[in-house]
Amino acid sequence: MNTTPMPDSLPASRPPLLRLLVLLTLGAVTIALWYLTSYLLRDMGQVRWYPESQGCQLSAGPCMAELGDQRQLTLDLGVRGEIRALQRMPLEVSLQGVKAERVMVDFVGRDMDMGLHRYPLSLEADGRYRGEAQIPICTETVMPWRARVVIETADGKLGSGFDFEVRGGGP
Repeated sequence: MNTTPMPDSLPASRPPLLRLLVLLTLGAVTIALWYLTSYLLRDMGQVRWYPESQGCQLSAGPCMAELGDQRQLTLDLGVRGEIRALQRMPLEVSLQGVKAERVMVDFVGRDMDMGLHRYPLSLEADGRYRGEAQIPICTETVMPWRARVVIETADGKLGSGFDFEVRGGGP
């Protein structure tokens, strides 16, 4: 018969260093999952990008980009003059030589990660894609942004980006 007494208490809790390592590991996994999800949602790795026309100012009017093979897109923010944060903008994309299944415009901060602001556009009776967008408030007085037009076609995605500045974000 065994006469060894049974311990009355539970085993000691984990050492503080082990708890810290577990928390750091969970934090790293969380950050990695956030980054992966963000990358997959942006889905920009599968887009064939084309440069915009040189010298175009979206605040002055529509800007155009050649997409090769006699295809082109034109983006109009519907704003003339200063573009301001929180201002509603009637987006319009015109396509030539491209049969689109879906068109969207993404706004991203050029120098600062402001998140992804995606606006899907609807095909109108005149063959143009339209929607409404808004640039969020930002911390700078003048903030550089990029409008990325992404066109989904049966052959893949095409796109171009257009730089512009937004005023009225900061002090």
